[in-house]
This record gives sequence, C-alpha cells and structure tokens, in this order.
Amino acid sequence: MLTGVQIVLAGGDARQLEVIRRLTELDAAVTLMGFDRLDTPFSGVVKGEWTPEALSSAHALLLPAVGTEDDGAISAIFTDQELKFTEAHAAALPKTCKIYTGMAKPYLRQLCDRLGIGLVELFERDDVAIYNSIPTAEGALMMAIQNTDITIHGSVCMVLGMGRTGLTMARVLQGLGAKVLAGVRREESFARSYEMGFEPFYIADIARLAGNIDLIFNTIPNMIVTAQVIAQLPLRAVIIDLASKPGGTDFRFAEKRGIKALLAPGLPGIVAPKTAGRIIANSVSQMILEDHKRGNTP
Repeated sequence: MLTGVQIVLAGGDARQLEVIRRLTELDAAVTLMGFDRLDTPFSGVVKGEWTPEALSSAHALLLPAVGTEDDGAISAIFTDQELKFTEAHAAALPKTCKIYTGMAKPYLRQLCDRLGIGLVELFERDDVAIYNSIPTAEGALMMAIQNTDITIHGSVCMVLGMGRTGLTMARVLQGLGAKVLAGVRREESFARSYEMGFEPFYIADIARLAGNIDLIFNTIPNMIVTAQVIAQLPLRAVIIDLASKPGGTDFRFAEKRGIKALLAPGLPGIVAPKTAGRIIANSVSQMILEDHKRGNTP
C-alpha cells in the first residue's frame, strides 16, 4: 500500500484517469493539478493550484506521456490554464522526489540533471514498451485498413525495425496473412526474424526491395524511408510511420510523389487510452511502491 505517500499528477490526458484510479486503490494521497474540468469523482483525491509551493511535500510527481515541451509547457486536456514546469517548480521538489513521465525532451532532462532530480522515463522500460506495442500495432492496423483498398491478407508489408514495437507489428500482420519483409540492422535480428517466419533483409537494401510493397510500417526514429526509397515505391503504397516525431520518413517527397505517408506516434493513448493508462498505472505504482518499501520516500 501507498498510505501516506504524497503524489502529484500534473496535466495529461485520459490515460491519467487510470493512473489516478490505481493510486487511490493503493491509498496514496493524490493531488491533481491541471484537472479543474475533470468531473470524475475519485475518493480522497484533491485538486490543487500549479505553484512551486504545492510541490514542496511531493514524494512523486507524475507528468504526461511527453513530460514537457521544449519551453516547459505541460500538456493538459482537462484545463484551460497553462501549466509550465519551471526551474522554480523543480527546485521546490524534495530531494527524494522522483519525476515519472513517458518520455522526456531535452528541457526536462537537462533541468533534472542540473538540480539532481530523479527522472524515470517509463517508455524506456522494456516491459512498458512491450505492453504498449499491443495498442500501437492495433492502431497501425486500423490506419492501414482505413487508408488502403486491399485486404491485409495477401498484402506485401515491410516492417522497419525489429525492436519491441516492430516485432509485435510484424507478428500481427503475419497473423492476418500478410507477407512480411522485416528490415533489420543486426545479425541477431536477422536470425530472429527468419526464425519467426518473416523475410528478413538489411536496411541498406531497402530501396532495392521497395518496388512491390503495399504497406510500410516504420519504427526507427531516423531518416530511413528516404526520397531514394520512396522513388522506388509503387503509387499504391502507404507509409505508416510509428517512430517518435519527426519520424523516419521524407514526408515532403512522399507528398510530392503522391504517396500517402502518415506519422502516427503515440497511438496507445489515441486508440486505447484505457488500456494505455492501465499500462502506465501498473508500472508507475509498482515503482513508487518499491521505493516506498525501501524507505526512499520521506
């Protein structure tokens, strides 16, 4: 249980509702900031004003999936007020307080480094990333169906990157009867892709293999689907880029050539916010609980 642990949630979207629910079940003392338009009742939860003073007794600060923007702004759909995480807010946190977020941009990382604040990026954890790959693959599949006039069954699909998301994406497509080409960089990924029944190839050969592709799913956050690759694609091809912004596709050239290319980061929170929220809730509550048991909270 988290009895007596003071947790502040600042901003966020529908995913945070599951986090709030889980923390209250564990008897944490939860304060919400940036939730003034939220009418959902949670027993024992209080709403507070986003001030540095309000953070002075926090054992944990939970920020949205993307912690802050480059100017410190915090995304918050349940308020019309502007929330910004400034140096004054950071300095007000107790030394033992940790900040939990999905992923941190340089602003937040540098601020935490400078002030010695513990920062946990949940999406960097293997377990969270693997769980999140499920709604990501389902959302990408939905986009593929909506933006093509063919069935997934019998289509030729290229999945770039056989990491945590790529493997799930490739397996889902294969399960629907697609021919799956798996783009990899390492020998062990090539071997694993072969063992799973995909057709592996090295990323360096992508342009040579692009001539008969129906769908490309990119998970690599570097420029992979270049103009040279797009020039080889048939006009029917659709590119769905699942990498974090700005993605790994030359969207300008794709538009110029008339090929549909869609950037789709953050799909879990869009297509399945309840499931995505539970993934975050289970992970963050377990980490706070472990810290609490070790005596790492004030």
